[in-house]
Amino acid sequence: MWLRLLYLVFTRLLSWLVLLCRSSASKNIELLVLRHEVAVLRRANPKPRFDWADRGYLAALIRQLPRALRQHRLVTPGTILRWHRRLVT
Repeated sequence: MWLRLLYLVFTRLLSWLVLLCRSSASKNIELLVLRHEVAVLRRANPKPRFDWADRGYLAALIRQLPRALRQHRLVTPGTILRWHRRLVT
């Protein structure tokens, strides 16, 4: 039990150090993405629906995020590729 607690404290400290090393531009972009995702979720009833403006905005911003953070968004790289395929067809 103590070992698990020490592990959790250690990983939290490392995540804070990583956050300190990130640039302010990266943090600002992540905040913009999160705010837009919250706005989409607030106007969605059962399931979030993205219109073309939402898709373009999120696709442009998510590209600027670090690779590790792209996987944890509502719009993943696979979603963006699906949007592009649908747009081409």
